Amino acid sequence: MAGEEAASSIDLSAVVVPLLKGVTYRADDAAHWHALLQLQGRVRDHVGVLGLELTLDEAEGYAFLRSRPESDDPAAPKLPRLVARRPLSFPVSLLLALLRKKLAEFDAAGSDTRLILSREQVVEMLRVFMPEGSNQTRLVDQVDTQLNRIAELGFVRRLRSQEQMFEVQRILKAFVDANWLAEFDARLADYRVQLEGGGASPDEE
Repeated sequence: MAGEEAASSIDLSAVVVPLLKGVTYRADDAAHWHALLQLQGRVRDHVGVLGLELTLDEAEGYAFLRSRPESDDPAAPKLPRLVARRPLSFPVSLLLALLRKKLAEFDAAGSDTRLILSREQVVEMLRVFMPEGSNQTRLVDQVDTQLNRIAELGFVRRLRSQEQMFEVQRILKAFVDANWLAEFDARLADYRVQLEGGGASPDEE
């Protein structure tokens, strides 16, 4: 009963509005995270009316809204999307794939909970996919551009104390799942061919 009374005293809008703006992380705001856990049933019902669904991972400590999958029923009403699809360039898609694989290896080692990489480490991850003799300065500039884009999407976070260090956000696991990762080696072969040919990746959400 006490838990139900506590939940009823929480303002639903104060929980939903931050989710509509972006990802909620437990580490960023413990009070908001606790309120979300208390009200998650009501949040799901509320955003469901808008054609959205709540993705919440208590173990990893993140939550976000995504568009509900479209119905196969041709008679079902088509709702406008509130969460826009974000087209990703091929280099950004590749870097996200590499970071996801790195996160899986990091978790398997079980040494820590935060994966932090330097810009130099990211450059080395991508170097093997670049043609031999690639210009170092240009490669670093490209990596900076890609990291900035990925930071805007919320998949990495630049450390305040060290500008050239990045924490890989665990929400990446929700967008690049285990099934996708299982096909990683085959995808890398495709990536290498596309890089050499200057191809582009398909749009992703």
